[in-house]
This record gives sequence, C-alpha cells and structure tokens, in this order.
Amino acid sequence: MASHDKPLVVITGANSGVGLQVTRTFSAQGYSLLLVDLNIDVVSELDLPNAMCRALDITDLAAFKQAVDDAEAQFGTVDCLINNAGIMYMDKVDEQDAIQWQRMFNVNVLGLMNGVASVVTKMKEKGKGTIINMGSLGGIKLIENQTVYCGTKHAVHGISEGLRQELALSNVRVTTIAPGAIETNLLSLTEKREFADGQDNWAQEIGGILVPEDIANTMLFVYQQPQHVCLREIVLAPTKQVV
Repeated sequence: MASHDKPLVVITGANSGVGLQVTRTFSAQGYSLLLVDLNIDVVSELDLPNAMCRALDITDLAAFKQAVDDAEAQFGTVDCLINNAGIMYMDKVDEQDAIQWQRMFNVNVLGLMNGVASVVTKMKEKGKGTIINMGSLGGIKLIENQTVYCGTKHAVHGISEGLRQELALSNVRVTTIAPGAIETNLLSLTEKREFADGQDNWAQEIGGILVPEDIANTMLFVYQQPQHVCLREIVLAPTKQVV
C-alpha cells in the first residue's frame, strides 16, 4: 500500500455538477480520492493526483464494493464517503412515468445504501469514519412537481438519522447536507421544459441561487471538524428563498 499524507475519500456523482466541484475542493486539500460516476470523461481529464476514477452504476453493489477494494489497496482504508450522486425527474405524480419513480429510488436511495455497505464495516472496525449523504430541502418539505423525488430525499434523511444512531458508538459520523435551490444539472432530465424553465426564471427573479462551491465548502467544513464533532444535519438555501 502506498503512503499518503491524507486519507481516502469516496465521491459519487463526481463527473459533473456538485460532485465535480466537491472533487476539485477535496483534491485541492490533498485527499486521496475514489471518484465514481456512470461516465468519468470529464473528471478523468482533470488528471488529479492520488485519484482513482471508476465508471460504474452505483446501483450495482458488487461493482461498488470492487471499486472501493481497489482504491483501498492503493490509498488505504476509506475515511470519508460522500454520497452525492442523484437524479431528479420533475412531474406530477399522476402524469409521471412509473419507470422514473423506480430510477429515482434506485439511484437516490438504494445507490446511497450501496455506498454505505461498501465502507461501513471497515469504518466500524477502525473506530473512525465519516459518511456525508446528499439530502435536500425537499427531504424536509414537499416541493411542487417533485413529489416522488422529495419522497426519495425523505428516505435519505430518515436512513441517515437511523444510520447515525447505529454508528455513533463506533465513532463513525453521519451527516446529511440538505440544500435548497442550487445550480445543478438535475433539471436536465426533466422532459416538461415549463417546469425547468419556471425554476430558472424564479432563480433569476430572486437574484441567484446556491452554486456547487457552496455545497463543496460545506462538506469540507463538515469533514474537517474534529472526529468527536458530528454535524448531524445542515440545511442551506439562498437567503431569498422563502419556502
């Protein structure tokens, strides 16, 4: 095993949006990285030091575990998992394709659980670790035309709190990051452009929304706290976002 000054961090959804910025932010701090996404063309071209890029579907538990094993063989045991990957389809429930419901739950909930399953045993054995799950303001309240997506994020918040309680005495921290409106590529999957356009118009009206750097800096702050400090949940949103 190679020697590195800073431990291994796993980031899912690392090829675009928030995940790509989280990757840049943590790399700049010198952490070793396992970067996971369906496609890794963008993040691979960054040619970051001490980084392993792996193209895989996070709903494939065996593939996820293999990627973690390969990274740990090179960089040492995972110290932080950032479950960032997620998808969103906006629509009204009675007009939404049931396949979209399934995809959102598969990625946003089961994919997240696959990440946990791939690292949690060794974290407990080591008596140290941090899991950061990407929740949402929609995991606390319902947002128009996002009912099923919000359902997946409610699940993330519930799972995260249960997991935190289970792991607390093993000195493993679990944090949920719950952003409000943010500039992201999640809206790209929305087929009804009036929904996405409405979000864009509203963002302009209030003078702008969160940017990926806001989330990346928050995650870094969470992780760099002393191990005895667990920030259980952080909700952040644009100051002018009323709801």
